[in-house]
Amino acid sequence: MPPSDLDRIAAIDDPYRLLRVATERLNAAQQEVTELARLRRRVIQELHAQGMSYAQIAEKAGLSRGRIHQIRHTGPAPEGAFLGTGMVTVVTPLRHDAETGRSMVALDDMRSGKRLEDLARSFGLNVATDNVTVDGRIDLNRDGLLVICGPRMSDAMRAAYDIDPVIRWDRDDKGWMLIDTRTQQVFRSGTQTDPRQPTDSAFLGRLPRPDGNGSFLAIAGIRPNGSLGVVHFLTNEIATLWGQVDDKRFSCVVAVEYDPATGEPVRAELASPLYRHEET
Repeated sequence: MPPSDLDRIAAIDDPYRLLRVATERLNAAQQEVTELARLRRRVIQELHAQGMSYAQIAEKAGLSRGRIHQIRHTGPAPEGAFLGTGMVTVVTPLRHDAETGRSMVALDDMRSGKRLEDLARSFGLNVATDNVTVDGRIDLNRDGLLVICGPRMSDAMRAAYDIDPVIRWDRDDKGWMLIDTRTQQVFRSGTQTDPRQPTDSAFLGRLPRPDGNGSFLAIAGIRPNGSLGVVHFLTNEIATLWGQVDDKRFSCVVAVEYDPATGEPVRAELASPLYRHEET
């Protein structure tokens, strides 16, 4: 019988390497337990939605009805997989601070990133952070990326958005805008209107990685208020989004209204259809 992971780790002579390897394996095991718990809960919900009673599910699975009810109400919610599984990385852009000459994360970007981190953690996901560099560099060929960055801040992100088959970024003398190429509807920021309005439009979608080996979630408002509004939208509607697009590629425009005094979103809703890319 081949040795188990535990046997192999226990056989390590170097105590420091043993500590490191044991910690890494424990972290991996904890992530696996979380995802298995999410998967169980998802299967029960799907079977029940298909018309099976919890008693029938319990009988077919060889579990008690009480155990099925316990699984249904414990563990991370299945819709958390909309953001990813295991480990996700929230990416926000760095900006150049002319006063200090240093790179910094703007307060609005920081708020959006922090709330997206909190949302991911609420679903039992492990969260890391990263930044788009001041000159726009970002490695998009990684698993579990949640990127808050528009085309203006990064050529890499602009190239990723250009691949989207429906929602297109463009700009004119008023500034950046989003265009639904199916309906030709144009979405702008309220700062571009006369009189100015405390509103914004934002992109939300799952786009292909440049290397073709997966996808990443992209969020970008025309103004930073839009990005914050998308996170607000996700917080309230993630279960609905998960039910409609699962982990597949999609894109849409989110309309955001915010408090002009604080910049906090007060309303966020779909402004365009939710386009599944496999259907376009």
